Amino acid sequence: MKKLVTRRQAIVAGLASMGGVALARPKALPPTYGSLLRMADDVTYVAHRALLPQDALVREYSERDITPFPAIGTTNARVDVADWRLSVEGLVARPQTFSLADLKRLPARTQITRHTCEEGWSAIAKWTGVPLSVILDAAGVLPSAQYVKSHSYDDYENSIDLLDAFHPQTILAYAMNGRDLPVPHGAPLRLRVERQLGYKGLKYLTRLIVTSEFDDGGQKGDLANGWAWYTGI
Repeated sequence: MKKLVTRRQAIVAGLASMGGVALARPKALPPTYGSLLRMADDVTYVAHRALLPQDALVREYSERDITPFPAIGTTNARVDVADWRLSVEGLVARPQTFSLADLKRLPARTQITRHTCEEGWSAIAKWTGVPLSVILDAAGVLPSAQYVKSHSYDDYENSIDLLDAFHPQTILAYAMNGRDLPVPHGAPLRLRVERQLGYKGLKYLTRLIVTSEFDDGGQKGDLANGWAWYTGI
């Protein structure tokens, strides 16, 4: 009996064969739950991972290019920085907990990049923070890991794959435009995922979980708001 090939399998196989490119992606695609739009998201994800250089950097600007930057999706909550901690857990050899002072003692990266919003606007700002790769290396990511899930103290969730997590421009930012990160922009710590649209950079970060399973965050995640899980640019 001839084995039937699903449309998704055909798409993945076809992209993988282009020029002999090996797909650098998780072993299983995020579930579509039968949604045509989610299937299209997966096609975009596979195409980006198959065809675009995974170590390519987004454009960085000069200080004269910095623009006004609206604060969207803000919270009125203020965290006591003295008590705040970032925890790193899940599929890691050495679970970690960092205070803000701990993070500021680690190697830092400063980058001036364009934030592109799903609502159609963009802005340029200077961000300083710890590369997420530094944190993950300190924790020791286990071989079965595929995703890094982030949690905020205002109860939102997000996740990215390890390619974006280890990208040199993916940072945990604690400063903006040369000053401590303002509360409306996610203080004391926000994720910056420069290879994706702005909403993937979760504000008010408090917890990172390394996992082998895709988790869209349910009602606390992007998909519940009608946004795609992967928004590569």
